[in-house]
Amino acid sequence: MTVAVEGGSRKTQRGDGPRRGPMSRIRLSYNRNWYAWAMVAPVVAVIGVLVLYPLGRGIYLSLTDADSSNVGRKIGVNEIPDSFSWVGFDNYTEILSGGDHQFWPHFIWTIVWTVVCVALHYSIGMGLALLLNRKMRGRTFYRMVLILPWAVPTFVTVFAWRLILADDGGILNMALEWAHLPTPAWLSDPFWQKTAAIMVNTWVGVPFMMVSLLGGLQSIPAELYEAAEVDGATPWQRFRFVTLAGLRSVSSTVVLLGVIWTFNQFVVIFLLFGNTSGTEAQILVTWAYRLGFGQDPRDYAGSAAYGVIILSMLIVFASFYRRWLARNEKAV
Repeated sequence: MTVAVEGGSRKTQRGDGPRRGPMSRIRLSYNRNWYAWAMVAPVVAVIGVLVLYPLGRGIYLSLTDADSSNVGRKIGVNEIPDSFSWVGFDNYTEILSGGDHQFWPHFIWTIVWTVVCVALHYSIGMGLALLLNRKMRGRTFYRMVLILPWAVPTFVTVFAWRLILADDGGILNMALEWAHLPTPAWLSDPFWQKTAAIMVNTWVGVPFMMVSLLGGLQSIPAELYEAAEVDGATPWQRFRFVTLAGLRSVSSTVVLLGVIWTFNQFVVIFLLFGNTSGTEAQILVTWAYRLGFGQDPRDYAGSAAYGVIILSMLIVFASFYRRWLARNEKAV
């Protein structure tokens, strides 16, 4: 664009002119895309009410000594105001320093639970996806059967497993007793509680991983396998350099989702063992629930602090995980 200046001319670029501030850019964006803002506004409002307000309230309570005895409540026509005090980061210090003697055992078990479950989800899901990706008779039927554990509501699945794993009269223990094998106390012994929890969560989580990986397998061109076979690649080399490489983007996403979901898998642990079982099989989220709703007095501040710590750990993990993936993709 040329602009005349006193008989001469100078060339200017479109970016010339005074720079706009943040508010000016927002106002310009609103004027151009007001309809998009209008469509997004209800979603933002819902997120603010259902997510942002509880999060802010939880962070605030985690900095106090709030419990069921000093939180404001209404009894009949009488209204009792809040009487809890501001304690700053004392709750976090007590939790992370081991003052409550519960965080680190639950943290270690939560890490083990997450790693083992996600590893089983991915490996079993990958094996089933590879089998279903082959041409075989009745493949559609097998897909429907393997997806059923995912389609059935989780609470129904967990209650069914409670009947199977019951210490007395459970189907599994009856079968083991018939075969003259030891009958573990699946729902009462701490070690077997953890084993049972991993079994049930694996049953619940494998179908999602299988379907996701199957979709990724079907997107890999068959010509790549043919070219690798012509070049003399072994089955393991074809799996490593064609299958796994083609599933890199899908695998990174489903593993990240699997870690977040399993780390916060409240339903399986809570419904399988209830709120009165021993503390050894409780992961961080179920222990936070017990602090806030499963004891008297209810420790709202401690439960909120656990929630903030859990959220912070997942945010840090997701950030490092995405950076690690981006670094590997650049290296490739």
